[in-house]
Amino acid sequence: MKTALTIAGSDSGGGAGIQADLKVFAAQGVFGMSVITAITAQNTVEVRSVQNIELSIIKDQIEAVFDDIPVDSVKIGMLSSAETVEVVANSLKKYKPNFIVLDPVMVSKGGHHLLQEEAIAALKEQMIPLATVITPNIPEAEVLTGIRIQSEQDQLDVCRAIKVLGAKTVLLKGGHHSGDPNDLFFDGTDFHWIKGERIHTKNTHGTGCTLSSAIAANLAKGVSLKDSIEISKSYITTAIKHSLNLGHGHGPTNHFYELYEKANLVKA
Repeated sequence: MKTALTIAGSDSGGGAGIQADLKVFAAQGVFGMSVITAITAQNTVEVRSVQNIELSIIKDQIEAVFDDIPVDSVKIGMLSSAETVEVVANSLKKYKPNFIVLDPVMVSKGGHHLLQEEAIAALKEQMIPLATVITPNIPEAEVLTGIRIQSEQDQLDVCRAIKVLGAKTVLLKGGHHSGDPNDLFFDGTDFHWIKGERIHTKNTHGTGCTLSSAIAANLAKGVSLKDSIEISKSYITTAIKHSLNLGHGHGPTNHFYELYEKANLVKA
C-alpha cells in the first residue's frame, strides 16, 4: 500500500490540519502517517491557543517514520516558527522524499496567525526550494512575493516570482476571488488553468489542507502532478458541496462523502 506523511499542526476541531490530512489520505486510498508540529485549541469559530511542539520531538517523529516505513510522499502544513521550519527542512534534506507538497499555512479561517512573521523568511529560504509543488492561496502568495494580486497578469507574475524562490511548480489557488475559484498551475514552463465551481457555503474549514493532502496522496500512488491536481480539485469541490454544518462558525468539508455514497450510507 502506498503511504503519505503529513507534517503539520493538530486541529482539535477535526476540520483542518493533521486531522483533515489523515482523513484525506484514507479517502484517497493511501496509508497516512503524521508528524505534529504544533497543537492548536481550535474549533469552527476560533483558534484559542497554540502550543508549538519541542523541536527535538518534531525531529524524532520524522526520523521514527522514515527509519522504519517507506514514505511515498510528504505534505507540509503548519510550521509556525523559523526553528520548526529549519528542523523540518534539514530532516527532509536528509531523507529526500520523492514528492513534497507544501501548503504555506499562514492564517486560520478565523484570522489567527499560524506562521510567525520571522518564520516567513525561513519558509522562503529553506522550505520552498524543497517543494515539488507549493499551494498558496492569494493572500499567502502576496506575502511570499510582495505582489498585489488584482488581475490575471498579476497571477502569472506571482507564479513566476514563487518559481524564482526555488519551487519546482506552483499551484495558485483562486478561492479568494469573487468569481469561480479557478486555480492556476505553473509547471515551471507553461501555465494551466484548473477550473473550479463556486459553492455558496460558509462551511469551508480546512479546504487548503484537504486539497494539498489529496495532491500528496495521488502523487504517492504514482499519478502525474497535473492529474493529481485535477483529481484533488474535483475531490475538494465535492467535499465542499456536501460540507458538514457543524459548529457555529466555518464548518468542515465532507472528506468521506464519495465513499459514503458508494456504500449507500448517504441519505437521499
